[in-house]
Amino acid sequence: MARKHNEENERIKRHYLHFLREAKRSDTKTVDKAAEAIRRFECSTGVKPFKKFHIEQAVSFKRRLEADTNSRTGKPLAKATIDGTLRAVKAFFLWLAGQPGYKSRISYADAEYFNLNAKDARIAHTERDVPYPTIEQCRHAFNLMPVTTEIERRNKAIFAFLMLTGARDGAIASLRLKRIDLDQACVYQDARDVKTKASKTFTTWFFPVGQDYVDCFADWVGHLRRDLLFGNEDALFPKPLLKQKDGAFAVVGLSRETYSDASAIREVIKGAFVNAGLPAFAPHSFRKTLVKHGDQICKTREQFKAWSQNLGHESVVTTISAYCPVSNDRQAELIRALG
Repeated sequence: MARKHNEENERIKRHYLHFLREAKRSDTKTVDKAAEAIRRFECSTGVKPFKKFHIEQAVSFKRRLEADTNSRTGKPLAKATIDGTLRAVKAFFLWLAGQPGYKSRISYADAEYFNLNAKDARIAHTERDVPYPTIEQCRHAFNLMPVTTEIERRNKAIFAFLMLTGARDGAIASLRLKRIDLDQACVYQDARDVKTKASKTFTTWFFPVGQDYVDCFADWVGHLRRDLLFGNEDALFPKPLLKQKDGAFAVVGLSRETYSDASAIREVIKGAFVNAGLPAFAPHSFRKTLVKHGDQICKTREQFKAWSQNLGHESVVTTISAYCPVSNDRQAELIRALG
């Protein structure tokens, strides 16, 4: 039977993951991905000690990744996935090369063998157009969302809030009522308890996308506070409350707890579009929808700067490059029109 663990490897991995968390200040998701990549490499070597590393192990690992398939789709691993995995393992070996007991066995140059070839690296880092819904498609999906049950009312409010703020799904899942100010029409995304990107704290005022979204969301907040007696520390979009009923678990209401991750938020949004006969757009695609909309209605650079900051971007360059790229055809069209 093949070994599943190597005690010496486990000890040094713990030191490295601690280094990522405390010295490099990496978030939990980044640390978990690094641990998964290193474990994947270990399995490819039969869990041999890192002290017995040889560059052929790195070469073999790359070939194995190229042959592997995605467990969910059954398709070959994406170049970006392979590149990310190799980068994580390379970073580990660069750190390992400077550790006592490993310096004489692993050189910094050895880590270079984890590089993806130049052609595949270009493919992995090529920016591609990401599908996103139009403002009209969003409203169509929103209007078709049912509101018969309390969970359905919550789901429609999630959609409305996403349109009003463009907040990331992780932030939405972790928000509490105290962060909402309906009088000022804004949400304070405080990184102390809201899962924002790079733990950034900022205020988002509701985007001018339609009073129907405002009414839906305000009605939901009112229902939580007035009817369910929710307080400031309770979840804005709480998890269902499950209890045993007739020998099986059933939804009997809403808990006061936030979700631990954003998977439920993603399912709500994708389900709304599928129900409307549209592609299953993800929550993050709304940010591109809002940027495109802002690009059309903002008349000055200052207005677009405010729109950009509302999404949590410190620089307009980030907004334009990430969410408002110009295709080759559009580039040609614009240049010709200038003449």
